[in-house]
Amino acid sequence: MHVFMTGASGWIGSALTAELIAAGHCVTGLARSEASAEKIVAAGGTAVRGDMRDHDLIVSEATKADAVAHLAFTLDFAEFDEAVDNEVELIAEIGTALEGTGKAFVAASGTPILLGRVATEADVLDPAGPAGPRARTASAVLALSARGIRSALVRMPRSVHGEGDANGLIAALVGLDRQLGVAAYVGDGQNRWPAVHLSDAARLFFLALEGAPAGSVLHAVGEEGVPLRQVADVIAARTGLPAAAVDVEQLGVFGALLSGDQPASALTTRQLVSWEPSGPTLLRDLEAGYYTD
Repeated sequence: MHVFMTGASGWIGSALTAELIAAGHCVTGLARSEASAEKIVAAGGTAVRGDMRDHDLIVSEATKADAVAHLAFTLDFAEFDEAVDNEVELIAEIGTALEGTGKAFVAASGTPILLGRVATEADVLDPAGPAGPRARTASAVLALSARGIRSALVRMPRSVHGEGDANGLIAALVGLDRQLGVAAYVGDGQNRWPAVHLSDAARLFFLALEGAPAGSVLHAVGEEGVPLRQVADVIAARTGLPAAAVDVEQLGVFGALLSGDQPASALTTRQLVSWEPSGPTLLRDLEAGYYTD
């Protein structure tokens, strides 16, 4: 199988590239920079230079490939809506090019934030939520299934953790804690984040590319919900900072993320594609010092 991938040099994309290459598949990855291109080539793939606005290039590569893995997104809050507009337009163009081919188009998304209820694969993303505009992207991907394309969403939890993670939410949280001088949590800290190890997330994406049914929504959730007080306690033990409840207003954009209870289930996913997460837990990776040493 020849897979064209956006985000191939990123955190999840790099792991997925390695997984595909190890299984004997070919990967062509979109690279925004020479450094990204070198990373893709070093992993055994082929790089093409461009970014998410190079629609003609991306559509051409998607047409030549047997399957498409879409993991890239330019996260710029100043231009968030414009980035989503571009992404939705690009997906429509890919849909026109791949219509009727039965090729796989698998895109990364996020688990729903339902605040207190366990989110399942049947729940839809809230357009009014914290990342609401990307619900449009999710809808655009799933709509491809009606055009003879085997499209699917792989929804990621708050933490896709592992050794070497420098840009995820846990890494950002540890950085914020150091600024505040405390390992922070909100309220009694019993609100939860779903989590998955990087290796398990990459494996699920691989399985989705190989055989997820058209229109599938999959949850890359290894742990349904990790209490944030437990996260804070491990960060405190590793850094020497005191664990303490803080006012939401001190947390900026992390306020909503740390104050809401956001568990998610992957029961349907496990049954649909025979996915069994086996990687280390979030607390184990924290205890290993990957985020604090």
